[in-house]
Amino acid sequence: MRTGFGFLLLFVSSLATAADRPNIIFIMVDDLGPEWIGCYGGRELKTPHIDALAAGGMRFTNAYSMPQCTPTRATLLTGQYPFRHGWCNHWDVPRWGAGCHFDPKHNLTFARVLKPVGYKTAIAGKWQINDFRVQPDVLRQHGFDEWCMWTGYETGKPASGKRYWDPYIYTSGGKSRTHRDRFGPDVFTAFLVRFLETHRDSPMLVYFPMVLTHGPVVHTPAELKARTSLEKHKAMVRYTDRIVGQIVSAVDRLKLRRRTIIFFTTDNGTAKRYRARMGDRLVRGGKGLLTENGPRQPFIVNGPGIVPAGVVTDALTDFTDMLPTFADLAGARVPRDAVLDGHSLAGLLRGRKQDGTRQWILAMGRGAAALDSRGVRPQQAYTDRVLRDKRFKVFVEKGQITRLHDLQVDPGETANLVKSPRPSHVTARRKFATIIAGFPKQDPRPRYTPTPPQPWDRKPDTP
Repeated sequence: MRTGFGFLLLFVSSLATAADRPNIIFIMVDDLGPEWIGCYGGRELKTPHIDALAAGGMRFTNAYSMPQCTPTRATLLTGQYPFRHGWCNHWDVPRWGAGCHFDPKHNLTFARVLKPVGYKTAIAGKWQINDFRVQPDVLRQHGFDEWCMWTGYETGKPASGKRYWDPYIYTSGGKSRTHRDRFGPDVFTAFLVRFLETHRDSPMLVYFPMVLTHGPVVHTPAELKARTSLEKHKAMVRYTDRIVGQIVSAVDRLKLRRRTIIFFTTDNGTAKRYRARMGDRLVRGGKGLLTENGPRQPFIVNGPGIVPAGVVTDALTDFTDMLPTFADLAGARVPRDAVLDGHSLAGLLRGRKQDGTRQWILAMGRGAAALDSRGVRPQQAYTDRVLRDKRFKVFVEKGQITRLHDLQVDPGETANLVKSPRPSHVTARRKFATIIAGFPKQDPRPRYTPTPPQPWDRKPDTP
């Protein structure tokens, strides 16, 4: 029989364990830059739920993703830059196949790192780097216990192109099917809320790569009368904010808030057709571009009792930092043979540091990858990239710095200072040149053992 003192020790121990292993919810919107978010100065519409996360947590002003979908997702999952993992360009696996896939035998994910320390793991939304027809259990191999996923457009299956109304969705324990008269984002959100309810007594990792706000633009359940492309885009942004509110409300209702850290960010900039006022500037969507409107993202971290509230930080971070950060927060060990480019933000997020350890961040990649007789390869031998610190930014082509910008005085990146003799500009160029000299001279191919040939596989490109 336990004594009252024994029960007290057990209670205190359980609290310590909960604090040491917080729930982690990572929300990543598809195709949306900070110019559409109120707390980042966006003036086109209101985003009250996202803004509330920022007000009650930490808002980063210098956060980078990659400028397009596939490189961002592979970088986020692995903690490695594209010049290391090889996914330098977009490759839509369900659409193009050709044996290429995000291979669990060759790539570590943050879900696999957290599983050994007791985390229940779930993913909902968009994946697109494996074909579930060919690899029905691949998400489990990547470390996820449960899933509810838009499959991505599967060549030869027209219904699979739908992610919004009548969405085609693949669920754990089930098959891919069309959900008639449902709105895809609602299906994903309901799944995640059920997951939180079911596993509330265990530490949880929830990865929510939303399908919103990527095209095709559509009306939403909240704005059925949206007609024009811009009206629909705005409706989708507002619905994104609404879903964030639903996730936060579920965490509150389940009394999980004080042991849950919620991350909010986006995978790349907005589609180029849209422009939005951000502060006193009109910002064009920069998806696929290396100017700041491509890789610079909103990045908010909220965790009452864990993450300080009301903090705006200029600390540098990019998506390679997520795997080591999640591991640190969870008390999980990264395999000794894992090569990571990222830096943990855990000390900063817990309020123990005033700044991160980074001196620079990086973004790279554009367009679709190439396909030859050996498989998928980067479009360029040395993919164009940008590096920046808190003030200066350089563009790098073929290993050489071609542009230098002072973002403090030139946020629009209009004045190229690469030939400027000013000491501060010379120092910046030399600093970045030293960093670049340490990069591989040629980017690798993605690491994968080819899956069996399929009828829909794309054929090698004509030289």
